[in-house]
Amino acid sequence: MIRSRGAWSHRVLARRWLLSFVPVNAATSGFGVMLPLLILLRLHGTLLDVALAAVLYNISVILASVLWGYVTDRYPNRRALLVLNFGAYGAVFLLLGVLPSLPALFVLYTAIGFIAPAGSNASNLLILEQFSEAERPNAYASFLEVSILGGIVGVLVGYFWLLEGGALTTLLILFSALAFASVAAVVVGIKPSAQMLTTVHVTKSPESLLARLRHSVEFRGYIPFFPRVRLLPGLVARFRLWAVEEMRHELPLILAAGFLFNFASNLYNTSYTPYLESVGLATSAIFLVNFANNLTQGFAYPLSGALASREGSDALVRQATFMRSLGYLATAGFTFAAVPIALSFGMNALVFAVLGGAIALYSTASSLILFRGLARRDAGTILGVNSALGGVAAVLGSLASGLISFYGSFRLTFLVAAAALLISLPLWTAAEVAYSRRRGTPVVRIGSSKPGPPRRRTPPPEPSATG
Repeated sequence: MIRSRGAWSHRVLARRWLLSFVPVNAATSGFGVMLPLLILLRLHGTLLDVALAAVLYNISVILASVLWGYVTDRYPNRRALLVLNFGAYGAVFLLLGVLPSLPALFVLYTAIGFIAPAGSNASNLLILEQFSEAERPNAYASFLEVSILGGIVGVLVGYFWLLEGGALTTLLILFSALAFASVAAVVVGIKPSAQMLTTVHVTKSPESLLARLRHSVEFRGYIPFFPRVRLLPGLVARFRLWAVEEMRHELPLILAAGFLFNFASNLYNTSYTPYLESVGLATSAIFLVNFANNLTQGFAYPLSGALASREGSDALVRQATFMRSLGYLATAGFTFAAVPIALSFGMNALVFAVLGGAIALYSTASSLILFRGLARRDAGTILGVNSALGGVAAVLGSLASGLISFYGSFRLTFLVAAAALLISLPLWTAAEVAYSRRRGTPVVRIGSSKPGPPRRRTPPPEPSATG
């Protein structure tokens, strides 16, 4: 068993150069909130345009993940990839601020999706290379904390800028400056790594892998099917053999539940900001609602590992999923009656804060469950499938969100998202039962220090909540 080494309680910055990620995370977080507002208010687009931008971005991420996983393994200069990634963000935000138009936004946002996995790959491997094995839990905990801090800073910058009457296009230029500040910080503050590792090492490091899995669609390894098989029949045959083998495992249930969760999240999130705008919330108030979500994540993530150890990851993932579904249902309930703007703001800020805490708990618990299932398996292939399913779920969720909300209603979108989450709950339960059956033991809690009943055969190693 992999023992926890205090990563979850770590509060001290592991290295000062990790602060170089704060400005760019602030820029990307703020841009994520303002993108629907930019399309709807400044560029006079529709909800379908918001959905199209999200679909193009997610498709680009899926395709680019294959390329950047390959490049990262063969190009050892992590700093150069980070400079390329952060500089591309800065250039795109600047171009959108100077020449705002819908066609330009579609092209540039797709370009962001293409370049995003480059920095994700490089940052994860950079930490893996520059910290010893004993330091890595704290290093990845620090990396997560500065990422959350950047997100909080970004939405606060947007809030205060718009509260003072600033324009969305000039806010883009400010975000561009933040991204370029991270470029400068990387050049000045990060030294080259003494050793070169590859994406394969990610699957061998619990801290690195769990850090990857907590992120959404951009899992940073190339999908193993693609570089190894050139012909489509070979690809199909390889996938069929893999699927038959895995049907005796709990992994298909885990992947299916994760697919539904990602689908529901994209379905909800794509329409949520347009919904807030439709009920009359000011742009600055919409940023403040997102601040509540980020702030709750900041508190919940450091606690999630301890909760997974105490409650069990299987129980925690179901609780977090149910909590998210209740939040979606509550948002749908808000659409049944017109309420004063101040009350609408308060209700949405509260619900979105709860959703932020739930995603932190879900990310940690589901990552531990998936990591547990990788024991003695082809981790690269499984993570490739997980990445592909996450990408497909993001594309389908964004597309469905635009279509349902535009031709139906926001209420229907939120109800469908809640239904998808509720459908995933029995899959998580079935996965726990399948895991216990495979181990030859009754249901147990992941990470629990309490001894269980005698095992009838040698089980695979079981992870505890490390950072």
